[in-house]
Amino acid sequence: MKNNYLSDARALEADLTAFMQDIIRIPSLSSQEGNVIARIREEMEKLGYDEVTVDPMGNLIGRIGSGPRVIALDGHVDIVDVGDPSLWDREPFSAEIEDGILYGRGASDMKGGVASSVYAGALILQRGVPDDVTVLVTATVQEEDCDGLCWQYIANEDGIRPELVVITEPTSLRVYRGHRGRMEMEVHTSGVSCHGSAPERGVNAVYKMADIIADIEALNERLEPREPLGKGTVTISEIRSTSPSLCAVADGCTIHLDRRLTVGETEETSVAEIEALPSVKAAEATVTVLDYKVPSYTGLEYPTRKYYPTWQLPADAPGTQAALAAHRNAFGEEAEVGFWVFSTNAVATAGMSGFPTIGFGPGHEKFAHAPNEQVEVEHLVRASAFYVALVDEFANTPEEEASR
Repeated sequence: MKNNYLSDARALEADLTAFMQDIIRIPSLSSQEGNVIARIREEMEKLGYDEVTVDPMGNLIGRIGSGPRVIALDGHVDIVDVGDPSLWDREPFSAEIEDGILYGRGASDMKGGVASSVYAGALILQRGVPDDVTVLVTATVQEEDCDGLCWQYIANEDGIRPELVVITEPTSLRVYRGHRGRMEMEVHTSGVSCHGSAPERGVNAVYKMADIIADIEALNERLEPREPLGKGTVTISEIRSTSPSLCAVADGCTIHLDRRLTVGETEETSVAEIEALPSVKAAEATVTVLDYKVPSYTGLEYPTRKYYPTWQLPADAPGTQAALAAHRNAFGEEAEVGFWVFSTNAVATAGMSGFPTIGFGPGHEKFAHAPNEQVEVEHLVRASAFYVALVDEFANTPEEEASR
């Protein structure tokens, strides 16, 4: 049956595509995913999943099989906002298809991965669930606001601990085995306010920040690339100040840092390098790692620190090798292997919980968060075929090897 993965998936193309259009047409910003979760639940139940549940955070978990060995296919259902509508050639939630390409916000990032994994479940049910295996298809929430938070909850509170996790974010149908981590920090300077007509009477916190801004720009330039994930980065994504009025000297200034972490970089090393900057010391500035505490659409709050670890799965790991074998079995050719530029829920599955994790998804990373977001319908079909082939390959990998 192995040679039938792709043809079996093609037989479901019309239903898969219609379902994908349905979920694209449901806007689902972070903490507003309830309606799309309900639609996906309806589809899973129609397709005959053995069990479909929604946890207290609002994550949807579809189960197929009841064996002791668990593989999870994960995709988040929240999207970023549209941005400037004038930059779109089509209505962002129309889910129009032209020349085999489906357009809409979330098409690549990442409702395509969700739709393909849901229909992979249908194919697994048709073909028969491998002995000793449980397949979980998870449609998770709040990733765009706080990547990995959903899987912190699933692992720590739901008690789910898979042997292998597949992140279905866009990979251009390549096998991905890692990405940089990230963290969010703020640097704050304090001043003394006074009337703007006599600024010499005060201390302007914005001016104290000026040298820090220059030092951070220079720091980014000298960060060294490290194999295999490349270079860490740091950039200022926001600056704000406080003062008694717009006719007064600023008594506070804060910058927000987006820090991307490569191999060997951690929360501790990244904070220390900012604190060590001469301008930070001279300004007696404070450096703070931020926390996230925003209710999910169910109202549940699950606070976390905004530190998301780097991760990678070795090239010779059983999970990587299973993914490469699945690609050969599904498509008759070798897979390209790579790493994401952006961050995913794997910061929690692999970086925090240590679950072996690989990535494979329809669509292209370059369309994430961009106007005219899109995915090829052919990608949706091929991703579904791959996931089924991977479940079979996982079932054929000895348990003691799969968990390495």
